[in-house]
Amino acid sequence: MSAFSPEQPKSSPTEIQGYAIVSDDNKIAGADGLIPASLRNEKDWEYYQRALAGSDLIVFGRRSHALEPNVRGDLRLVISSGADRLEQREDAWWWNPARIGWAEVVKQVLPLGGDVAVPGGKGVFDLFLKIGFDAFHLSRAHGVTLPGGQSVFSACDAGLSAEAVLATAGLRLSKKIALDPEHGVEMNVWRAVRADSQLSEYLHRS
Repeated sequence: MSAFSPEQPKSSPTEIQGYAIVSDDNKIAGADGLIPASLRNEKDWEYYQRALAGSDLIVFGRRSHALEPNVRGDLRLVISSGADRLEQREDAWWWNPARIGWAEVVKQVLPLGGDVAVPGGKGVFDLFLKIGFDAFHLSRAHGVTLPGGQSVFSACDAGLSAEAVLATAGLRLSKKIALDPEHGVEMNVWRAVRADSQLSEYLHRS
């Protein structure tokens, strides 16, 4: 007999997926912290918006949350050192990772599990490298450089590529997507290698 009654929906695993488009020098924004026109791509934006629309929770940094209006009314979690542990405010949940852990956040904000989309910025990406991405959708805009800009990961400031950082974190290239060849934009999907998974599934290169 199932332990779940019809009134008790089953929970599902929490899947954490990152999304970023980077320049040739691994930047996600210019020196002013804003995304320049040279790094914006319509195909990448469409892919990103479809992914967010299908997610159960979206995790933003404070500035990214402010710059990207929540037109769909998505469930959002905003990371901020100004939050008191975990707060439910009018616009979103606000989380201070220094005061409460991710496991407790999931219990309160996403108790039934589901897909978590993480669009950054750098501090958010660094945090979830430690928590553990299940996948990372990395678009690269070839021919674009942003000297002095904001890197996708802090480790990129020391000279590592975004791909090297993901590999070091235990992710492997799973799929290549020719997102917009006309404008030099491609996407590589990186997935975590799990001990209970078939490695060939994750190491397959299309």
